[in-house]
Amino acid sequence: MAKLTPSDSLWKLLREVDTPTVCNSIEVAQGRRGFDKFTKGTMLSSNPNYGSFVGYARTAKISGIEKPVEPPDEIRALRMKYFHHMAEGKEPKIAVVEDLDYPNCVSAWWGEVHTAVHKGLGVAGALTNGVMRDLGDLEPGFPVIAGSIGPSHAFVRATELATRVNIFGLEIDDGDLIHADRHGALVIPEDVIPNLENSIEKLISTEHIILGPAREPNFNIEKLEIAWKKFEKART
Repeated sequence: MAKLTPSDSLWKLLREVDTPTVCNSIEVAQGRRGFDKFTKGTMLSSNPNYGSFVGYARTAKISGIEKPVEPPDEIRALRMKYFHHMAEGKEPKIAVVEDLDYPNCVSAWWGEVHTAVHKGLGVAGALTNGVMRDLGDLEPGFPVIAGSIGPSHAFVRATELATRVNIFGLEIDDGDLIHADRHGALVIPEDVIPNLENSIEKLISTEHIILGPAREPNFNIEKLEIAWKKFEKART
């Protein structure tokens, strides 16, 4: 059965709102607290001002802390298969790359060259638990959410393609719909897609029940109590 895909208006909205908003909105769509398909831990953004990016995961695994035992030809062949994998699949797409050396990652897969190559292949951005570098020279318009920053590529090479990966506690399968920004990332469950646009709009309007009064110059505890009752009644 074909997967549900977001409408044009939902794609647009997802690019406009941050990942915490989507995280809360998924709970609104599901009608309960407890959604947990998000990264756990502090991640780093190559461009905190970029905003959000969304797309289908193209997954891979890498390693680089140890000198490889595989023949060089085999390593080069798998790297080219990796690029073919990233070039395939429906857009928008996000490269999701697990560094198997975590938490001792030292090898930067994401730098000036790879960000330019991936953007040229139609990839919208990257998510990794590993290392990024070349922060002043990364390809414009290609955001990277990474686990750390470092200067070297060490012995980095691709090890697996299109398999389940784990990024800061978030398990991601090839083809999952990802939303990411400077806060981290999450997987959007397929079952919430039909209601997600309305849920985002409902969440935003619900938050204004508190934000409106709180930002007025005469706000006080009595007004908070009134507003909070309305807020509690309206939210999930």
